[in-house]
Amino acid sequence: MSRSRPVGPLVPRDEIPPWLHAVTDDPAVVNEKVLNRGGGRARWAAALRGKRSAAVLVLFGGSFDADADHPGGLPADADVLLLERASTLRNHGGQIAFPGGARDPGDDYPVGTAMREAAEETGLREDGVTVLANLPVFPVPSGFEVTPVIAHWPTPSEVYAVDHGETARVDRVNLRELLAPENRFQVSRTIMGGQVYKGPAFLYDGMLVWGFTGGLIAAISEAAGWDVPWDTGDVRPLERMIAETGGRQVSGFEPPENGVR
Repeated sequence: MSRSRPVGPLVPRDEIPPWLHAVTDDPAVVNEKVLNRGGGRARWAAALRGKRSAAVLVLFGGSFDADADHPGGLPADADVLLLERASTLRNHGGQIAFPGGARDPGDDYPVGTAMREAAEETGLREDGVTVLANLPVFPVPSGFEVTPVIAHWPTPSEVYAVDHGETARVDRVNLRELLAPENRFQVSRTIMGGQVYKGPAFLYDGMLVWGFTGGLIAAISEAAGWDVPWDTGDVRPLERMIAETGGRQVSGFEPPENGVR
């Protein structure tokens, strides 16, 4: 089995868009933003350390140059690649996610895993993507340890739902619009043992983005300095928000058979 690539930048700094420097210069800061949100995240992260490895591709598009007139230099055309899982899937059906999934034998993990899964799910052409950095692993309730792979898209290719039995929708989502204050809030629900889950969420173009995906986007935005002030006290019941967006999502925390959400 091939060795994992190290945490941190994988290309020279001048090949990384300046609006991503704050993340790639110190990738651990993103994990710290997640674990320091409270709710016992640091404790459950330690308890959830698993033996199953997975990777997701956090693929940003848009201009290479920063926009000095926007927080963190985020360009007006910056976007992120997201997909919607098919609602018929038994685990995590209907949820919004990054392309990605479990490590296969022989993968050049984590980059090879993230790129292979993205190509299989979205039709992405790998030759148009510049892989920039690996973040540290995130333990998730499904029993996986997930490595986010940060990348930029100098030459975007067409993307689409390759298999509608697995993926309902593939979109390049504009980051400024996704991060707009009117699209941001938190969701909460009571989980096993009476504990209350609370985490960042986004509602944009009919997509409810929460859980691992929403938390990682929020942490990257905060670390990169892209945040525009929003109402962090706006906390909405998760089940209500799922119902309001059509009830397609499965809100359970059971481990998936394939992929990581």
